[in-house]
Amino acid sequence: MSARASAGGRAPPYRVLWALWILLLLCLLPAFALAGGVEVSAVRVWPAPEYTRITLESARPIEYSLFTVQEPNRLVLDLEDVEPGAALESLPMRIGADDAFIAQARIGRFKPGVLRLVLEVRTDVRPQAFALRPVGEYGYRLVLDVYPAEPVDPLLTLLEQLEPERSQRQAPLEPASGQSRPEPPAQPAVARASGPDKRKGRPAGAKARKPSEPQVVRLVTVAIDAGHGGEDPGAKGRYGTYEKEVTLAIARRLKALVDAEPNMRGVLIRDGDYYVALHDRVSKARRVRADLLVSIHADAFVKPHARGSSVFALSKRGATSAAARWLAKKENEADLIGGVKLDVPDPYLRETLLDLSQDGTIHHSIKLGAAVLEELGDINTLHKPRVEQAGFAVLKAPDIPSILVETAFISNPSEEKKLRNTAYQEKMANAIFSGIRKYFARNPPVPHDKLAWMRPGAP
Repeated sequence: MSARASAGGRAPPYRVLWALWILLLLCLLPAFALAGGVEVSAVRVWPAPEYTRITLESARPIEYSLFTVQEPNRLVLDLEDVEPGAALESLPMRIGADDAFIAQARIGRFKPGVLRLVLEVRTDVRPQAFALRPVGEYGYRLVLDVYPAEPVDPLLTLLEQLEPERSQRQAPLEPASGQSRPEPPAQPAVARASGPDKRKGRPAGAKARKPSEPQVVRLVTVAIDAGHGGEDPGAKGRYGTYEKEVTLAIARRLKALVDAEPNMRGVLIRDGDYYVALHDRVSKARRVRADLLVSIHADAFVKPHARGSSVFALSKRGATSAAARWLAKKENEADLIGGVKLDVPDPYLRETLLDLSQDGTIHHSIKLGAAVLEELGDINTLHKPRVEQAGFAVLKAPDIPSILVETAFISNPSEEKKLRNTAYQEKMANAIFSGIRKYFARNPPVPHDKLAWMRPGAP
């Protein structure tokens, strides 16, 4: 009788032990893999006028420590149990010569188990590092934001940009030899510091000015917010078009139109491929004392047949439709994708919810939205024939009429093609600008101590 037969047909004991050993190894393999160092799969650098962001993406969280060193000024980021690799080694080459805050970077093994990233900075900085959990197409992210110790003042920047033009306007026009002195320029279309007297064509209650007496001219400021940016690409069309690229292109065209209008100036909330937190967009508009805020987006929906342009204003009492509520929720989640330290409180949230003047601001936002929507209807189908309302975070400035324009559905292939077309982008910018002009024609800007020029000459 054979051994197999004597065992009743069962496998020999050593084979059973061998099978159990292989099974144990298979169970322990994931643990062995996790015991190794963390590999950084992607490195991204986003330089901006206000700050520079560095993002390290990985399949597992990265433990880190951050500190500064002076003389010369450096930032040191120690990464624990991180393996060097191609992504990290590419970081020094990603620091551009035009980066306002980081001069250069180097990375290397500091000690066993610690990889050290050293950033030489151009000025005193205020760094901030934080970790983000996986969201959307991203894995775990370690974010390092390098801010200047003295934050950039957008109002001062705007004034510096206007100074050359102001000097040019005030400079006397000397005629060339043999020519007569040119006539003074025509009056600008935007209202002056005081309301005009329709019968006399000068501020109500004001006395006639002498030709040489300086005249204060009201400068109207329009804040233009290109949605998404940087880590947050927004929606993506079938042909690979990113929403953040379309919104910036239209925003720049709109700014050019606003700047060409006498006594109007546009301020871009972002003028490059970087992310700005939603409450920071509101904050920047307020710091430049904007009269209006227009946030530009390119809508997306789960079904590709959705199409048309829409305009939204803020609501404190709930959304006007389920679609508006869904869109506001999606747009408000941009901070999760763009990467914002979530334990930083929104400085305007309480003020927005409690300020009774918000009702008047929303009323004017709806007026502005209606004027823009009327113009959009001439170049595209309207998704909704009225201004809708929902709780958009970017529209929560308590004292600035604000609208969000969904230019078209980037998820619709035919509308995506239009959004990629520069001629259509120009038409869209012109339509929005025409709506802004129509709004000001019906609602002249109120006089207050905003930006003004001392203009010599005409009464």
